[in-house]
Amino acid sequence: MKKIGFLSFGHYQDVPGSLTPTAGDALLQAIDLAVAAEEVGGDGAFVRVHHFAPQQASPFPLLAAMAARTSRIDLGTGVIDMR
Repeated sequence: MKKIGFLSFGHYQDVPGSLTPTAGDALLQAIDLAVAAEEVGGDGAFVRVHHFAPQQASPFPLLAAMAARTSRIDLGTGVIDMR
């Protein structure tokens, strides 16, 4: 059986027209995406770690929040960037 999931990059930028102008927006969208993925039958939600960058540098609180809102999908880190 094949599984399907997604890898979220967590980028945000405060520019005109951005749908994710703040880090908080990016985190909330990632949680909503995990919930939506589970609702449509997705099997996994993974986040990329951005060490030394203004994007999601600490994935584990985000993964805990995703776990609190989901019950079936796999959660984890897809890439751990160790620049």
